[in-house]
Order: sequence, then structure tokens, then C-alpha cells
Amino acid sequence: MDLVLKLFNGGAGSLASYLAAHVLLCLLPAFFIAGAMTALIPKASITHWLGRHAPVYVSYPAAALAGSLIAVCSCTIVPLFAGVYRKGAGIGPAITFLFFAPAGNIMALAYTGNILGAEFAIARLILCLIFGIGIGLLMATLFWKDDLTHDAQADALFAEKASVSGPALGVLLSLVALLIAGTLKLWPLTADLISFKVPLFWPQAWQETLFDWVPYDASKGEEGVSFQGSVLIALLLMIAATAKRGLDNITEGANNWTWVALGLTASTLLIASMRLTPEPGTLAFTFTGRVFGVALTMLSVGYFARKLPAEDWQGWLWEAWRFVKQIFVVLVVGVFIVGMVRQVIQPEWIESLAGSNTVIANAIAVGFGVFMYFPTLVEVPVARMFLDLGMHPGPLLAYLMADPELSLQSMLMVAAVIGRKKTAAYVGLVASFSIVAGLLFGAWVDGTGWLTLGAGMAASLAITAAIYQLIRYQRKQTAS
Repeated sequence: MDLVLKLFNGGAGSLASYLAAHVLLCLLPAFFIAGAMTALIPKASITHWLGRHAPVYVSYPAAALAGSLIAVCSCTIVPLFAGVYRKGAGIGPAITFLFFAPAGNIMALAYTGNILGAEFAIARLILCLIFGIGIGLLMATLFWKDDLTHDAQADALFAEKASVSGPALGVLLSLVALLIAGTLKLWPLTADLISFKVPLFWPQAWQETLFDWVPYDASKGEEGVSFQGSVLIALLLMIAATAKRGLDNITEGANNWTWVALGLTASTLLIASMRLTPEPGTLAFTFTGRVFGVALTMLSVGYFARKLPAEDWQGWLWEAWRFVKQIFVVLVVGVFIVGMVRQVIQPEWIESLAGSNTVIANAIAVGFGVFMYFPTLVEVPVARMFLDLGMHPGPLLAYLMADPELSLQSMLMVAAVIGRKKTAAYVGLVASFSIVAGLLFGAWVDGTGWLTLGAGMAASLAITAAIYQLIRYQRKQTAS
């Protein structure tokens, strides 16, 4: 019974700390961005360059770019991958799209940088891009004969012209600016501009109560719940209650609950961007540059949103709400489980299995990512936990590379689209490239010289170039 209580308290504390500390300035704008990508950008404008007849140097980068814009997690990308592939995309660009999207989309990268640090986000972006293109090229090389027999009748779809309207582009760019303003840790966003105190006696007592209810051990990477965090949690609950009534039927038109939910969302972002500090007898309000950055970008979003046709902004809000319903519950459950697991995992286990940057350690990390799948956004706090418990950054990056790409359900879905043989090859390539990525990043963290790392990356690029030449040669031979 004591163990059950310990696990429950650990899960509840982890969830409360997570919602209070990390979820808002990154996650809320990202959901709106995901909804805007789905509702406001025509598919033809994204898939335009993914046809098999497009040049390799165009189609593969375009596939990666499309993945970074469209996908949120693997549960979203696999159906899109199926549609893209069945409508005429080559196996190579389609696989690059499938690989890069879960780990390289804007939500995953921003969240990785926010929780683990900019170096992890940059390494994840660069290595996912290079290796995603490499995996696509290898798949195209291995299965080039099958690719030639793939139905090409729908290639006209990828020549279809489609454009993004000015207001839609303005909404999208404003949302990206909002995400940057809320998460970037640079001056002047972090500078204190205005501060004042309000005489209130209860906030400090409430803060002490929160620390009693949600105890935490900072040495294990755990975080407590602050007074400001409790306010944000209360606002999140209010958003959930009002959004249910205001957004479930948004395609039929807005109602009063719609505007209440949006107003609460805007207020939550503003409160999250400032600092509320309980002091004896007072509550200190500190306005940083981030508050004004968030406010200006939200005004910009509202300005362009008002120029959208009713069906467009209603579709945008519906898609954003759909992503919330699809992901957020799983996210909450995952974070709760992380908190429980943290109570039983011993640091020496992590250190002994993946505490060094070896091939075996990276393979173990990849295996965990394959068989213990967490959706995008959940794998990041899991990675944070592993880092705090002693996992080497190299295997940690290998885990981050493999986890969003591979899971039992994803592999079954992919196999239904391209067959078992291609799926087995894809799984093997993802695992291999993830291990290499972990070894390279771990070597950099351990202080390996830039010359050695540059040689390793040059070898990877040389292999990619050789594969490209091989594909060109095979195509010429087939054509002749």
C-alpha cells in the first residue's frame, strides 16, 4: 500500500509540476500552429515537389520541410504518409517525410529546446534532416524496382498549383512569432522591465501549502508547484471546460463560450510570460520583455485572423481543438506515468546501462525508444528524467531519434501501406542511423575535436552523395 501511495504521489506531483512549469508558452501556441497548418495550407502546396519525377535535390529537402510543417506526432504522420505515397510520391521522399516529421516538426524541436536545452534541439534538427534524407535515399536505392511499378497516374496531383492566402500566411507567421517570443531565452525577452507589489497575505501561505502537497527532490530533476503554477493550472482547467462548449461545434459557428475560451487562452499566455512571486504580506508582479512580445504577437494573430473567411478560421480552431483532444489526454497520462516510474528507477540502473557513449549503450537507448513508445511531447520529459538519472547525452539523443519514429502501432500501419519487407528495412535503418547519431553527439559532448567530428559527418555526406549517384545511374540504366 505504501508503494502504491508513493507511486500515485509521484505521478500527481510530476503532472502538477509539468503543467505548471513547461506546458503553456510552448504547447498552447504549438497546438494553434498545428491547426493552422492543417486547415489553412492547401495540401497541394505542400506535396507539390514530392513526385517521383522531381529532382532528388528538390524532392528530399521538400519532403523534410513538408514534414516539419505538417506533423505533430507519429499518430498523425502515418495516415498522411499513406496518402502522400498512394497518390504518387516516390518511396524515398515519402520515407523522408515519414522519418523527419515526428522528430523535426516545430513543436517537437521547440519543446526539446525548452526542456533539454538548445544543443539537443539543434543536434536533433541537423541529424534528423541529414539522416532522414539518407534513409529515404537508401530506401529508394533498395526498392527502386518496386518504386518504378508504383502507380504514377496520380502524379498530376503534385503538379497542381495551390497558394496560401495572405491572411492565412499572416496567422501562421504570427503564431510562429508567438511561439518564439514565449520560449526563446534571450535578452530582451528575459529582461525585467516593470515590477510592482500588491498587498496580499494569502499567496505565501498558499505557496507553503503547495510545497507540502507536492514535495519534490531537485537532485532528481523534480520540480515543485509554484503559486504562479497553481494559477496557470486553474486557468487550464477553465480553458478545458469552456473550450468543450465553445469549440466542439465551432464549424457550425462561434458562440459565447468560444470567445471565453479564446480570452482565457490569451490571458493564460500573458500570465505565463510574467513572474508572480509571493513575498511576506505581498505578491510581486514582474513584467519582462516576454510579456510585451507575447502580447504583440497575439495582437498580430488576431489582426490576421479577422481577415480570414469564416470557414477558414472556424476550420483552424476546430483542427487546433482536435489536436488538443487527440494528444493532450495521452500527454497527461504519459507525464503521470513518468512521475511514477521516477519513484522506482534507481540512478545506478541508468548509469550502468547508458551512462557512457558506447555502441551498446546507444543500442539500448534505441531499443527503449522502439519498444517503450511515448508520443511526441511525452518522450521529452521522459528524456529529461533519464538525463537527470545519469544517462549519457549521446544515448539520450539516440533515444530521441528512435522514439518518435518507431512503435508497434506505427510499424503495423506503415507495413499496411508499403509492405513488411520495406517496413523491416525502414526499422533497421532508423535504428542504425539513430545509434550513429547518438555516437556523434555523445562524442561532441565528451570533447571530441571538431576535426574528428567533421570527418565523421563528411563520411556520412559522402555516403549520401554516393547513393544519389547510384540512384541516377540506376534510373539511366532503366531508361535505356
